[in-house]
Amino acid sequence: MTAQAASVKRRTAFIGLLLAIVFWGASFIAIKIALRELSPSAIAVARNSIGTLVLAAVVWRRGGLRRLPRRAVPGVVLLGFLGTAFHQWLQMTGLLTASATVTSWIIASIPVFVALLGWLFLHERLGILRLAGIGLAAVGVLTVISGGSLAALAGGRAFTSGDGLIVLSAVNWAVYTIVSKRYLGDRLPGQTPDESPILAVTLLLYGFLAGCVFSAGWTVLDGGWRGLAEMSTAAWGALVFLGVACSGLAYLFWYDGLQAVDATQVGSFLYLEPLVTTALAAPLLGEPISAAILLGGGAILLGVWLVTRG
Repeated sequence: MTAQAASVKRRTAFIGLLLAIVFWGASFIAIKIALRELSPSAIAVARNSIGTLVLAAVVWRRGGLRRLPRRAVPGVVLLGFLGTAFHQWLQMTGLLTASATVTSWIIASIPVFVALLGWLFLHERLGILRLAGIGLAAVGVLTVISGGSLAALAGGRAFTSGDGLIVLSAVNWAVYTIVSKRYLGDRLPGQTPDESPILAVTLLLYGFLAGCVFSAGWTVLDGGWRGLAEMSTAAWGALVFLGVACSGLAYLFWYDGLQAVDATQVGSFLYLEPLVTTALAAPLLGEPISAAILLGGGAILLGVWLVTRG
């Protein structure tokens, strides 16, 4: 590859990563809009189905489906449940009462939970910088949730049930991250030793398929599928955006970016996600940008930065 071609590839990767962050930051806005007319289960089924179709088209274009190694099937099913069905249940149910802005800042703290779980289960080191970052991010999350009110925090009025579910979704995604490390090294049948591990997009597709099965069972049990027949144009637009942009294209852009850009540089893009949500939630949902949001969000970002550098 020539220097010019490599430069174009990196520039394209950076554009894709930026779009992925914008899509993910806007996803909380789209979910809040869709929740005005649909149940969380109906949104999950529609989003996962559309995302699966997008990923299937890309996998076909990149060489077609390959059979997963039998030993990888339980892991993919587990990842599909944790990373798709259960994660979306937590987030979408939580967003019934939690604001999009607060949700985005809580989600930004995921690297802190990854570090804690890595210490507990993978025996990864927790140095002074990481401990300081964990503490600072925790203070930031409490500040964002409580609106900066110590009285509300002390009186137990700071947390809504939705806020609690969003915190659980952050923990769940950290668990998903830790568990996924075990399965990303599997190879597809027919690959030579020189080929890279199983294609991320193929693994994503199988995970989405598993997530679709779990989500379909969820919507059948609670009857959420009935609302799909009476949606407005706004709700349809939100669902298409969630499926195509957030569950399909964003994941592709993200994993393609990982192949062209250093992981540290890729991770730095995540700092922009809550900023995108905060900027969009104010005009589209009428959510205020308060001093507590800015101060707490800043503490979260600084804490995450210390955790990732420690």
